[in-house]
Amino acid sequence: MDPATEHAAARLVTIGFDGTAPGAEVHDLVRRGVRSVILFARNAGPRLRVAETIAQVKSMAEEPILVCVDQEGGDTVRFTDGFDPPPFMREVGKGGATLAGVVGRRLVSDLRSVGIDLDLAPVVDVDSNPRNPVIGPRSFGTTPELVAECAAAMIVAMQAGGLAACAKHFPGHGDTDLDSHHDLPVLRHDLARLRQVELPPFRAAIEAGVAAIMTTHVVFEALEPGVPATMSAAAIDGLLRRELGFDGVVISDDLEMAAIADLPAIAGDLGEAAVRAVLAGVDLVLCCHRPDRQHRVVDALAEAIASGRITAERLAASHRRLDRLFDRFVRPVR
Repeated sequence: MDPATEHAAARLVTIGFDGTAPGAEVHDLVRRGVRSVILFARNAGPRLRVAETIAQVKSMAEEPILVCVDQEGGDTVRFTDGFDPPPFMREVGKGGATLAGVVGRRLVSDLRSVGIDLDLAPVVDVDSNPRNPVIGPRSFGTTPELVAECAAAMIVAMQAGGLAACAKHFPGHGDTDLDSHHDLPVLRHDLARLRQVELPPFRAAIEAGVAAIMTTHVVFEALEPGVPATMSAAAIDGLLRRELGFDGVVISDDLEMAAIADLPAIAGDLGEAAVRAVLAGVDLVLCCHRPDRQHRVVDALAEAIASGRITAERLAASHRRLDRLFDRFVRPVR
């Protein structure tokens, strides 16, 4: 494989790793061109240790490396020892936009100083289904108006302080009764309902200048029957890019979640899932756990670029968006 093609493909991949120091597999993937890393609780420890881990990651290449984390609040936090994690967003929502802005500024103070460039927050799903096993208190509230107001305030506060925000999970995970970590949820709402309930918070996030939006592994029958939004051109290129006008970075949820990994259409090949996601409009695919799968994703993307399945124009669009995010938010080792 041509090294330039491999490097171009690897830029579209975000990887995770085990432990508090990046091992040989991480170094191999960075040598191949990976420039985005996600941290989890398995990488955490006291505040100084987290800062050292991030410094080690950022020192692996001469080019900038983006480091991100899911530090949402409530139960969804990765760093706790010496950190100031937010409460559940449901509690933040009770304080409205004012409290959301305060929480955004707290996240900047907490995360930017240890080297985090991008927080995969806030959740902008509307908590419209009390049987939802995965969103619930992660949402600001039960109405699109409240969620939109709080999301915009938090995003503005985070990004004014130099911490990139990511609105999730597009086009909306709030009304599902299955968890996409374990199953493939399907929503049969028509487009009118999506535009009325699910989409207003994303529209508000875009108007607030959000740097990134994360897709969800949920099938929306009104958009593309049988296809999870992460791999749906109708959802990403159509609804998000063309209708809502978003030209920031689109990030997939983790491809190793069961909703994608067990999808019959890809027959267990996360490389094929990554290619389909990029073809649909995703700029950065998450592959958070197994190095063999991470290498396979890079291989498959490189093969798709070399064959022309992913066109030069499509690749350049993602690289342009990533360059813009990196230029604004990614900082070198302190």
